Amino acid sequence: MPDATRLVVIGAGPGGYTAAFHAADLGMRVTLVDESPRLGGVCLQRGCIPSKALLHAAGVIGDARRAARWGVAFGAPAIDLDRLRGWKDEVVSALTGGLGRLAQQRAVTFLQGRAAFADRHKVMVEPAGGGEPLGVPFDYAIVATGSRPVRPATLALDDPRVMDSTGALEIARASGSLLVVGGGYIGLELGAVYAALGCTVTVVEMTAGLLPGVDADLVRVVARQMDRELDGVRLRTKVAVLRPRPDGIEALLEGPDGQSEARLFDQVLVAVGRSPNSRIAGLERTAVELDGRGFIVVDAHRRTAEPSIFAIGDVAGEPMLAHKAFHEARAAVETIAGRPAAFEPLAVPAVVFTDPEVAWCGLTETRAAGEGRAVKVSRFPWGASGRALTLDRPEGITKLVVDPDSEQLLGVGMAGAGAGELIAEGVLAVEMGATVSDLRLSIHPHPTLSETVAEAADLFFGECTHLYRPKRS
Repeated sequence: MPDATRLVVIGAGPGGYTAAFHAADLGMRVTLVDESPRLGGVCLQRGCIPSKALLHAAGVIGDARRAARWGVAFGAPAIDLDRLRGWKDEVVSALTGGLGRLAQQRAVTFLQGRAAFADRHKVMVEPAGGGEPLGVPFDYAIVATGSRPVRPATLALDDPRVMDSTGALEIARASGSLLVVGGGYIGLELGAVYAALGCTVTVVEMTAGLLPGVDADLVRVVARQMDRELDGVRLRTKVAVLRPRPDGIEALLEGPDGQSEARLFDQVLVAVGRSPNSRIAGLERTAVELDGRGFIVVDAHRRTAEPSIFAIGDVAGEPMLAHKAFHEARAAVETIAGRPAAFEPLAVPAVVFTDPEVAWCGLTETRAAGEGRAVKVSRFPWGASGRALTLDRPEGITKLVVDPDSEQLLGVGMAGAGAGELIAEGVLAVEMGATVSDLRLSIHPHPTLSETVAEAADLFFGECTHLYRPKRS
């Protein structure tokens, strides 16, 4: 198709390869550029996928320990770190190899190298192995360059014992003490892995609670588990500086009372957030704009201020989630193809893959309070769920955030085993404009954890079979 639209996609992560594949399926001539020799980006190679493989291993260890309560004892686990790392890498290799084959099947041209904009219709690709830059003209370009871990200057110690999330996935050592700087989802997930493998883990968080911004009732479920599994959780505490010592890394902790304490750790994980990879060479030769936080400014179609250039994924704004990038990619490609499309979701789900998991979508109770918006909240505790009890996981909770007048479902939150799998029902319900009555009248299989959604809907009306609450007027 010689007159097909020429599309260049910069970045082969979740958003980038999705955009490239969808565009190829629509008949465009696609060139995909990335510095890595493999497709998949940070998420597949150094983030979502390898971390979830390790979290699965940690979960199995936790299940084995809990089984002693039921009279099934396995004894202490024998952990082979080399084999564990090998299995994690096998998972990554299988998926990256699969993406490579899919690119070939779609005749997507893949260039390994660093891209720079020559102008609004051409990029120059500097080959990874050296050599003359290759000029690639385009009708449209999609920037999907992702993000990178933030390392504050005070914590930027050049020492292999101080890790970011990428380094932590290598599990060079799974013994001794580990300080996790940051109580967000990355810090808690990786901290849980190291704790399961045998480290004594301390989490330090500057704010008043773990998972800042997440509803407090959901956080409490995972916080209670963290209190049991970790050596300590220090809130309202700042790590002022890290100092290398022959026998470890000394961290100066500043507590809420103004007192400072120096503690020695074998390893430190700095997990205080991520920053967009928006400093792309030559971008100043276009009309593309960045906001105050370094994100590329886009409209609902993911188009930048330069009509020929789009941006998706982490580089285009929060939330920095792979599944957000998937859908942004489709919106951008559909727009380029001349089809009506926009990225205007009502519910972008988020999942924290700790054990127990935390998941939510749509309007949260915290955000509603911040906006002064009136909502009704219905909560069903998993202690009243037969399935949760058979799994020995009664600590969970399912909550619904509902418009008090229309009874339309505005948001769903869950904390408990498998919450990440359960939240999809909430996403569909919010996107479809379902009411809380729609949920309660939809038959859920028994005994399952999904029943907690219907039970929470019943509780909204004060008519829940398995938990008594006074009827609402």
